[in-house]
Amino acid sequence: MHNTAGQAPSQATLDHLPLDMIIVGGAGDLAVRKLLPALYTAHLHGTLRPATRIIACGRHPYSRDEYIAFVRDQAQPFIDSKNLDPRTWDSFLALLDYVCLDASDAAGFERLRRACQEGGQRVFYLATAPTLFTAICDNLAAAGLVDGSSRVVLEKPLGHDLNSAREINEAVGRRFTESQIYRIDHYLGKETVQNLMVLRFGNAILEPLWRAPNIESVQITVAESVGVGSRAGFYDGTGAMRDMVQNHILQLLCIIAMEPPVSLDPDAVRDEKLKVLRSLRRMKLADIARDTVRGQYVGGAVDGEPVPGYLQEDGVPAGSATETFVALRAHVNNWRWANVPFFIRTGKRMARRMSQIVIQFANPPFSIFPEAQHNHTNRLVIQLQPEESIQLQLMAKQPGSGMQMLPVNLNLDLQSAFTERRPEAYERLLVDVIKGRLTHFMRRDELEAAWSWVDPILEGWRLLDEPPLRYKAGTRGPDAAAALLARDGMEWVE
Repeated sequence: MHNTAGQAPSQATLDHLPLDMIIVGGAGDLAVRKLLPALYTAHLHGTLRPATRIIACGRHPYSRDEYIAFVRDQAQPFIDSKNLDPRTWDSFLALLDYVCLDASDAAGFERLRRACQEGGQRVFYLATAPTLFTAICDNLAAAGLVDGSSRVVLEKPLGHDLNSAREINEAVGRRFTESQIYRIDHYLGKETVQNLMVLRFGNAILEPLWRAPNIESVQITVAESVGVGSRAGFYDGTGAMRDMVQNHILQLLCIIAMEPPVSLDPDAVRDEKLKVLRSLRRMKLADIARDTVRGQYVGGAVDGEPVPGYLQEDGVPAGSATETFVALRAHVNNWRWANVPFFIRTGKRMARRMSQIVIQFANPPFSIFPEAQHNHTNRLVIQLQPEESIQLQLMAKQPGSGMQMLPVNLNLDLQSAFTERRPEAYERLLVDVIKGRLTHFMRRDELEAAWSWVDPILEGWRLLDEPPLRYKAGTRGPDAAAALLARDGMEWVE
């Protein structure tokens, strides 16, 4: 089989065409909680094309009116109340249509073709299990829905391992060119993540210091206070390593560690990220046993409320050994990052929801302040959620006699520094898809390089055959995660 996409028109040409945004899985959790609210907000602020229609597809036999009633009931609560204008909401609902189809049934895709606007551009968002991607793309092509202007958005996780990721890439690549494929990672749509590029490469004061030996260590934490909830069926076959580390966290690591790209051209940026992924030191079995921690939460309390353990969650098999927490020590084997440890941590049911990056600068080679010789004097803390901020921690003299030092923070509060509206991550990325901006989406070789690093760790855990360490819900994870840093005289920044 061959690629059926054909020659792509210019973006300027596409901007004048009608647009059909087609969400396969349009009645699913992702569509309800994220995609439809994001598209509504884009509609509210005028960033959708005037001739845009949103066609949801799913197996449930909704009529159009029934689907609109479903969206009113299920999606509206996920829209920020300050953005919910009744007239605009009604005009958004008027954009919606629904087509009942099954991924393996060609007849449904013929109904979809008839529902699409004549001569328009089609963007397909596959908000389904990746196992359905092949059948969906083949049926889209067979129905004549794929041409040079079409784009396809692939939701994570893309594969279960390297081989399955390659199979998905091959299957989608038979129907769409690489420039038409948008592998989405919503972390790359966050304002502060995109601001990392400007922080690093737009400030001459930081770039000369952004390397060993000036930087002592890097921490990346993505902590969630929630459990698996209704996702147990998916999550138990996935785990924290596949769900968070292989995509979100490695993408953050790439932006932190990459060399300056020659431009903001998508391939220039992604070339440098690929070099980082290929430079990650591969772990052998002894490294995996020493430098990785797997955990699973047990019953505890979050925000003062009792919560069940992972094994007590609905849909989790008895005795499951799936990890809900991962901490590990990684190294980037190149000159810039020689001997700088990257500490990664992610988990569910932790003490609080927090995503942050901590750049720990090295201590001065000699201190004239004896009491400060063991202090970590300077660190850059980049907070991604729940609030977005950047703090540079410096040392200052405490008022009074003597030369006692205390840390003080220079704060960049992104909420107050700029008055412009800050689109939510999915809204920003969906608009990027419509406008043909690939910079913040993963390329095929990036995805496969990430799996090439993660796969040996997963295999090592299988060979070691050790159960995940237990940690109480509402805590910071297993004690072994703290010990991972303590060996180097460090600790997690909370």
